[in-house]
Amino acid sequence: MSTTLAPAELRERAADDTLVLDVRAPAEYASGHVPGALNVPADLIDDLLPELRDAAERRRIVVVCAAGQRSAAACAKLAEAGVDAVGLDGGTQAWTAEGHPVDTAERPERAVWAMDRQVRFAAGSLVLLGLALGTRAPKARLLAAGVASGLVYSGVSNTCGMAAMLGKLPFNRPAPGALDSARAALRS
Repeated sequence: MSTTLAPAELRERAADDTLVLDVRAPAEYASGHVPGALNVPADLIDDLLPELRDAAERRRIVVVCAAGQRSAAACAKLAEAGVDAVGLDGGTQAWTAEGHPVDTAERPERAVWAMDRQVRFAAGSLVLLGLALGTRAPKARLLAAGVASGLVYSGVSNTCGMAAMLGKLPFNRPAPGALDSARAALRS
C-alpha cells in the first residue's frame, strides 16, 4: 500500500470515505487548508489515538501538512499505534500548485504568520542581533554562528528545532477546547 496520495487522487475521493487530518499549527491551518480537513496539530495526535483508531475503521485517513515532512512523521506515529493513514504527497503546497481550492478558517484578532515565516523572521533577527552586538562585544557573534549552525543542521536533518520552540508560543497553540472539538469531530 502506498504511503502517500497525490493531490489529484485526494480530490477525486468521496468525502464520505476519507478523513483529512491537517497536522499543522492552528495559524497555518487557518491560512488555508484542504476543504473539509480537520485540524489536529501533530503534537496532539497521541491525545486523540483512541478516536483516530475508531475513525480509521470507518474511513481512510489522509494526513496533510505544508510540504509533506510533518505528515510523514505523523503517519509513522499513527502506524506505530496501529492506525492506517497516508500522507498527501507535497502537502497543501502541492494541493494549491495543482489549482485545487483551499478553505480558510476564521482568524483571531491578530493574524499569526505561517510557521516557516516565523522561523525565517526569528532566525534573521537573531543573526542581525548577534552581528550588531558583535561590534561592541565580539563574543556576541557566536549568536549568529549558533543560529547559522542550527539552520544548516535543519537543512541536513530535515527537522527544525526553532519551529518546535516557536510552536510552543501561546499564539501557535490550539485554542482552549480545540482538543474537545477535534475529538467530537472524529467521533461523528
